Amino acid sequence: MAEVESRRDDPAPVCICVLCGLPAAGKSTLSRAVSRGAAKFGWRATVVTYDDLIPDPAFLTELPVNPVDLQEPTQWKSQRQAVLHCIEQFLKNPRVFPEFPGGCQFMGSNPRTPSERVYHLDEAPILLLLDDNFYYPSMRYEVFQLARENSLSFCQVYLQCSLELCLSRNQTRPHPVPADVISEMNKRLVAPNSQKNSWENNSITLDTTNTLTVNDIQRVMECIRSAFNNPLSPIEDNTEQKEADRQKCAASILHQTDQACRRLISEAMKTARDNRVPSDTMKTLAAQLNESKNRFLHNLRTQSLQQSPFTPEEDINVDLVVKRAVGLFGHETKEIMSTVINSDS
Repeated sequence: MAEVESRRDDPAPVCICVLCGLPAAGKSTLSRAVSRGAAKFGWRATVVTYDDLIPDPAFLTELPVNPVDLQEPTQWKSQRQAVLHCIEQFLKNPRVFPEFPGGCQFMGSNPRTPSERVYHLDEAPILLLLDDNFYYPSMRYEVFQLARENSLSFCQVYLQCSLELCLSRNQTRPHPVPADVISEMNKRLVAPNSQKNSWENNSITLDTTNTLTVNDIQRVMECIRSAFNNPLSPIEDNTEQKEADRQKCAASILHQTDQACRRLISEAMKTARDNRVPSDTMKTLAAQLNESKNRFLHNLRTQSLQQSPFTPEEDINVDLVVKRAVGLFGHETKEIMSTVINSDS
C-alpha cells in the first residue's frame, strides 16, 4: 500500500475521517486500532471523541418534536459547532492546541510534550478521527464542508450494528447512555448513502456484530489512504442555486403534506357521515378541520421548512418528512373529531 504523497515544502496533508454509528457500535475500538496502525503509513493520528468534549446535559437534551424533525437540539448543535470550530483553529495553526467544550484539550494519540507534537504534525500527514454518532446526514455534511473549504481529505466509516446488540454492550459500560436515547437515535439514524449524496462517495460500511478483523482495519486504512491522495477542492459560491433548491424541496414537502392532510379530512368526514352525525355538527367539524389544516401548514412553512438547512448535496428524505408531518396532523384530526362529536352528544 503506497504512502501518502507529500513534499516537505507543503503543509502537512490532513484527512478527516468520520466514524459514525450508534453508541456501543465499536467506534472507539476502531479508532484505537486505526491510531495504532497509523504510524506504519507515516500518519500522525488524533482521535476527537465527542462524548469526552460535549457535556452530558447537552447530549441528553430532549430531542425535538417539530413536524419535519430535521433539526438538532439547539444546545447540542451549538456544542458540536464549537468542536468543529476548534478543529478548524487547529488546522490553521497546528502549533496552537485549542480548548474544546468541556475544558478538554486537543491531544493526539500517544501524547508527547508540546514540542514533540508540533514536530510530528509539521512533518507527517495528519489523520483526524472524529468519533461520534453522526446519525443525521447534516451532522456529517458540516464536517465535509469544513474539509472542502480547507482543501482537506475526507472519508467516512459507518459501523453497522443492531440496536439490540448496541443496547446490550452499552449496559456493560461504566457510564452507559440511557437506553431510550439510543433507541430514539436508532429511529433517526440515516446511514451514509453515496447514491443519494454524492459527497458521501468515499465511505465504507463495517459490520461490527462481531470483533473487528484484520481485514476490517485494512479496509479502513485503504479508505483513508485513498482520501489522503484525493483532497477536496473548494467550490465556487452558489448561494442562489442552493436557496432555489431549498425552496423547491420545501415546496414539495408542503404540497405533498397538503394533499395528504386533505385526504385525512375527507376520511374523517366520511367516518362522521357513516356514524350519522347531524348536518350542523358536520359543518362545524368540516370548518374546524380545515382551519386546523391551514394553521398546521402555516406552522410547517414558517417554523420548520424556512429554518431547515436543505442543501443540494444533502438529499432530504421527503417521504419521511411528509409521513411524520401527516402523522402529527392525523393525531390532531382525531382530537377535533372527538371534541366536536362528543360536544353534540
